[in-house]
Amino acid sequence: MSEPVSLEKDDPGQGAHPRAHRFWSTRRLPAALVAAVVLAAAGALLYDIAAVRAGRPALRWRRRLAHELATRPLGDFWLTAGAVVAVLLGLWLIVLAVTPGLRGVLPMRRGAPDVRAGLDRRAAALVLRDRAMEVSGVQSVRVDVGRRAVKARAQSHFRDLDEVRTDVDSVLAEGLRELGLAREPSLSVHVRRPAKR
Repeated sequence: MSEPVSLEKDDPGQGAHPRAHRFWSTRRLPAALVAAVVLAAAGALLYDIAAVRAGRPALRWRRRLAHELATRPLGDFWLTAGAVVAVLLGLWLIVLAVTPGLRGVLPMRRGAPDVRAGLDRRAAALVLRDRAMEVSGVQSVRVDVGRRAVKARAQSHFRDLDEVRTDVDSVLAEGLRELGLAREPSLSVHVRRPAKR
């Protein structure tokens, strides 16, 4: 039976919080579309090549494509349009490959290197809204949580607006700290009176 290993004080992993990165999206739909297109094109081409090797003539689409590519000038509209579409699709796939996605999930601070946690932006907005509703004088609150900023718009039906704004600001700032986000967003609070009916 092995003994538990104790961490020494000079261990760099102890007390240091690893940097939390955004979560990556699996992007199943673009991957499935690209795989289906590549599979269909490769299957048709392999079938035609096998048919030619077996002594049959090449399929009409391949003969026509070879003829069109051999006879059309490079400045032709359809060739240019096809090239532009291919470039745009390639750029889209590159962007999907190098960007994380999952913008709706905010990464939380990492207490251990092997543990990652994220918080849904709508859930964070709901928690902060409930905290702001506890402030005296607040009638309603709308909280929008972005990746870099939190915007709160409150309506106060009594008390001085500056006092309510100060209280809401402090309550939401404390709430943001307690959420444990890896990158704490900036906070802006606007308080006004409800519209008279």
